[in-house]
Amino acid sequence: MALKGIRVLELAGLAPAPFAGMILSDFGANVLRVDRLSPTNPDALARGKKSISLNLKSAEGQSIVRKLCKNTDVIIEPFRTGVMEKLNLGPEELMKENPKLVYCRLSGYGQKGPYKSRAGHDINYIATSGVLEMLQFGGDKPTPPINVLADFAGGGLMAAFGVVSALFERTNSGKGQVIDANMVQGSAYVSSFLFLYRSLFPNLPGHSVLDGGAPFYDTYQTKDGKYVAVGAIEPQFYDQLIKGLKLNPDEIPAAFDMKSWPELREIIKSAISHHTQDELSVIFAGDNTCVSPILDRNEAAELEHNKVSNTFFRDDVDGKVVPNPAPLLTRTPAHAAGRPQPQVGGHSIEVLQEHGYTKNEIKDFISNGVVYSCNTSKL
Repeated sequence: MALKGIRVLELAGLAPAPFAGMILSDFGANVLRVDRLSPTNPDALARGKKSISLNLKSAEGQSIVRKLCKNTDVIIEPFRTGVMEKLNLGPEELMKENPKLVYCRLSGYGQKGPYKSRAGHDINYIATSGVLEMLQFGGDKPTPPINVLADFAGGGLMAAFGVVSALFERTNSGKGQVIDANMVQGSAYVSSFLFLYRSLFPNLPGHSVLDGGAPFYDTYQTKDGKYVAVGAIEPQFYDQLIKGLKLNPDEIPAAFDMKSWPELREIIKSAISHHTQDELSVIFAGDNTCVSPILDRNEAAELEHNKVSNTFFRDDVDGKVVPNPAPLLTRTPAHAAGRPQPQVGGHSIEVLQEHGYTKNEIKDFISNGVVYSCNTSKL
């Protein structure tokens, strides 16, 4: 795999940091998650990773992390600014012992500015970035796309890209560097299109073509209570939409007559409501229609196109639908299926032994609350 041999230390967090670690793991990196002293972790983005459970508030726990980092390529930390420094694990200290270390700081507001220590979640970060105000689909109130935009696109994915970029640069310089991967900047960056193409959004939010204003770029309910997505922007696709719905173009408002969009939306809505989703799939089965059934995750997994593309796999444990890694590499593809989630502390003893700690030292760590292991029988 593309990142084979790269060693990553991921300090346990929620959402963005685990996703960044999962991406690196899927593409071949050896990722070790540093868990808290707890027998459970709700993180479901840990496939293929190992787990060591440490008390980072103890001097011994901090010493173990420093030792691990001497032989690590990347560390990912998900805390607010200053937390790692309080733990004596800041970049200056760790990179002094390992100058090649890529130190990824994944936070909400970044390492600088008056908000650097502020708490927040995805919705707060995209509000601060100016993106949420633009997400008023159809003129409704600003609505976040769940927590995908900041946590995953602007957070975890941007962090993983930053790590790979820093690793590539290291092949030339031989030096590591610190990455400030924060979700305010990240969500703004992945939304660059919204900032740079303002000519496509001439109206108030929710009243232009791509943000729910146009009736030919919207979702509609079908006769059987399901939905279809319509994206018939270009004239040739719009013509196919009107033809498929058996509407007379001379009897309905013109596509880009914005004042008549409410009327045109009702016409399209009514025409679609007379057909089931399956019927519409047949009507718009061609390659140039831009009308798609809105599938749930199980339907998406069973779609022939997605089967051929190997877009999903079924989890071995409970059969849930899981997306396969993307993008697809021809020689060194990523791999996800069959790679189990680790138990918290499931590799504590193994990792410590690999780094030179004796069985007696490990027993002392466990008895003193420095290390947790779910496999003490190995001692």
